[in-house]
Amino acid sequence: MQIRPILAALRRHRLATLLIAMEIALACAVLCNACFLVAQRWNLIRIDSGVDESALAVLSVNGFEASQAADVNARMLAGLRGIAGMQSVSLINQVPFGPQAGAAGISRDPGSFKNKIGVVDFVLGGPGTYEALGLKLVEGRLPQADDYRAATTFAPPDAQVLVSRALADHAWPGESPLGKEFWCDKLHFRVIGVVDHLARAHPHDWGPQAVEWTVFTPVLPGGSLAGTYLLRANPADLPRVLHEARDAVAKIAPDVVLDQENSRTIGELRADYFKSDRIMIDLLIGVIVTMLGVTALGIVGLASFWVQQRRRQIGIRRAIGATRGDILHYFQTENFLIVTGGIVLGMVLAYGLNLLLMSQYELPRLPLFYLPIGALVLWGLGQLAVLGPALRAAAVPPVVATRSG
Repeated sequence: MQIRPILAALRRHRLATLLIAMEIALACAVLCNACFLVAQRWNLIRIDSGVDESALAVLSVNGFEASQAADVNARMLAGLRGIAGMQSVSLINQVPFGPQAGAAGISRDPGSFKNKIGVVDFVLGGPGTYEALGLKLVEGRLPQADDYRAATTFAPPDAQVLVSRALADHAWPGESPLGKEFWCDKLHFRVIGVVDHLARAHPHDWGPQAVEWTVFTPVLPGGSLAGTYLLRANPADLPRVLHEARDAVAKIAPDVVLDQENSRTIGELRADYFKSDRIMIDLLIGVIVTMLGVTALGIVGLASFWVQQRRRQIGIRRAIGATRGDILHYFQTENFLIVTGGIVLGMVLAYGLNLLLMSQYELPRLPLFYLPIGALVLWGLGQLAVLGPALRAAAVPPVVATRSG
């Protein structure tokens, strides 16, 4: 089928053609960026925390002085371990998706900001915490008994630590991190092992590459490590165990205050932390569906209008030998050309919209593969939308069409 007659027909309907092309361009820009945002949010929601979430809960208390930390820890550990079904209780300062307690900048030199690695989360854990978390060691060794030391400030001096694989790849790309040293101001750390995954407390606060920049630091209970307890139980028993643990605090340590909001299972903390992301995904999917629906209706409306206006022309073509397939292909090709023009403009708009989102919301650059995906979706949508009117046009009897005014 020749394209020139179709282009000539479209030039006679410039305004309608331009409006549909602009609608498709807007749909392309919104579709590409909305799908990218959905993928970004979905990947963040599905982040591997690295811990055994189904078997873990956290219980937090406050309202006591630093001088009481050792006594409170002793009473809480002894009392909580006596709950039926409790597999382990240990000290920790923060867990994935809970309150952040240990973010700080680190560098390769003491007190230097010139050789900075980045801001990381320090996960302080007492004896038994590593095992309770269920972390997977991929390189090096686990903390030994003499690696657990008292914290003078927020961490022990010359601490022997584990780092996440993501942090190791960032800080020492292409090198083994074992034995590497880094500093947080004047505090010195040495890497003894690498864990596969360990998410930050607040992944949203950092870029996509930094959501697992974490350091697991063995620390003796007391001082800065007090009041937050990691509970481990069989997943089926965990809700009951946590409920009994919360109720038991008043008897175990009546002089402390239970943090109701943050004393929950890791699964509950995750669900609450990503609640807004799920809402955003639903909204974006709604926007995508609405935009595609409006675009499809616009194509159907325009094609139906043109079929009604061209009934006489269609009849003449049928009378001189055009088949139903020829009429069908004519409208499909016409729609393809309009959609293609809209897609070309839409790709430019999609890139511009992404630049705006990057500047306002610190989003990463839109990957180029979203553009051809958006084009394929809109081409397919256009062909489906025009199919009904095109089939009606192809079904017009030649005799009836030639008799119409």
